[in-house]
Amino acid sequence: MMTNALLALVLLGAAAQEPLVAVKASRVLDGTGKELSSAVVLIRGDRIESVGNEVPPSAQVIDLGSATLLPGLIDLHTHLADVEGVHWEDVLLKTTPSQAALAGAGNALTTLRAGFTTCRDMGPTWPYVDVDLRNAIDQGVVPGPRLMVAGNYVTPTGGAGDARQFSIYVEVPIVQTLADGVDAVRHAVRTNFKHGSDFIKILATGAVLSKGIPPGAQEYSDEEIAVAVEEAKRWGRFVAAHAHGAEGIKAAIRAGVRTVDHGSMMDDEGIALLKEHPETYYVPTLYVTTAINEEGKGSGVPDSEIERSRQMTEVAYRTFQRALAAGIPIGFGTDAGVFPHGRNARELTMRVEEGEPPMQTIVSATSLNARIMGWEDRVGSIAPGKYADLVAVEGNPLTDMSQLEHVRWVMKGGVIYRDELPKR
Repeated sequence: MMTNALLALVLLGAAAQEPLVAVKASRVLDGTGKELSSAVVLIRGDRIESVGNEVPPSAQVIDLGSATLLPGLIDLHTHLADVEGVHWEDVLLKTTPSQAALAGAGNALTTLRAGFTTCRDMGPTWPYVDVDLRNAIDQGVVPGPRLMVAGNYVTPTGGAGDARQFSIYVEVPIVQTLADGVDAVRHAVRTNFKHGSDFIKILATGAVLSKGIPPGAQEYSDEEIAVAVEEAKRWGRFVAAHAHGAEGIKAAIRAGVRTVDHGSMMDDEGIALLKEHPETYYVPTLYVTTAINEEGKGSGVPDSEIERSRQMTEVAYRTFQRALAAGIPIGFGTDAGVFPHGRNARELTMRVEEGEPPMQTIVSATSLNARIMGWEDRVGSIAPGKYADLVAVEGNPLTDMSQLEHVRWVMKGGVIYRDELPKR
């Protein structure tokens, strides 16, 4: 029988057999706000072993030359498992879950190659397709980002994403997103976790891309939002709240949700509440309204919903600027899927254009997002013990954030998925 000490030696010996890889770059932004010059990241297997300046003689060297190396980027608000360019109502009437799954596999690879090695997926139109996509990625069946998934969003009758927005004679029985009343919301939370969801997405207000109650209106009662949070906590999980309107935002914060996504019409009281509730984070999505305004018609978005987007655009931007001035931590999300996947980094550029310091923007999309997800022990910074999730660009994002819209080198878990930097 093998003793514990002997087993430890065997495991240590097995780890030592994995080749050591040294990734060199002239500039490293480590994800915590530090900039390092001419750093060397040592990788063994799928993990970072150390960060320093020396290259061991035994290491296999990947020299990225004058490139900037960063941790893999993290997007807290994606919709990978949807058919791109098809409005969600048409998805229900004209596509199948298997089409969504196949599209999701392609979207996942596109997103990974764009430099986003971790994503939180906020729920597909066809329920639980994101759960299967997450599992397929984890099992190595398809390449894609590390995923935390919502499975099936929770919304009330007449609320955002109500799948019965058609004729009263048309139903999509497989889509069971509706929950009305405290007991029904509790049941919906339990059902989501039973079927593999990692967290709960609740729609606290109306939505831009939906009929029914308007985006500024609170659609769930304070009690209904609170019970979702209470039940999620029993499972050791959290709730992300889709929320545009000020009252719905404040109700979600008071209930203890983990993130307020969009947060478009958040008022000064809402910002003050966030300061009082440091475990809740604001996650704006600025670029998506611009994309809807410019491209929504070609994707089948009704004119009424494009008009909702136009009305929301300036409000959302002003809210972001006020949140910046207040000094609250701001998570990074995009709503990718409403616009084509792979464009996620456009949000980074827009935030800098709106006044956010570039290093703060990068920290938001790396270590801060990892903390929001509860994954700070595995992703979000270039540090020993973290996954070897790294991306590189030719220029310096601190002086030109649009460089991150053109990621040229991507590694996830020690495996290279994009290698288009000039060879040295």
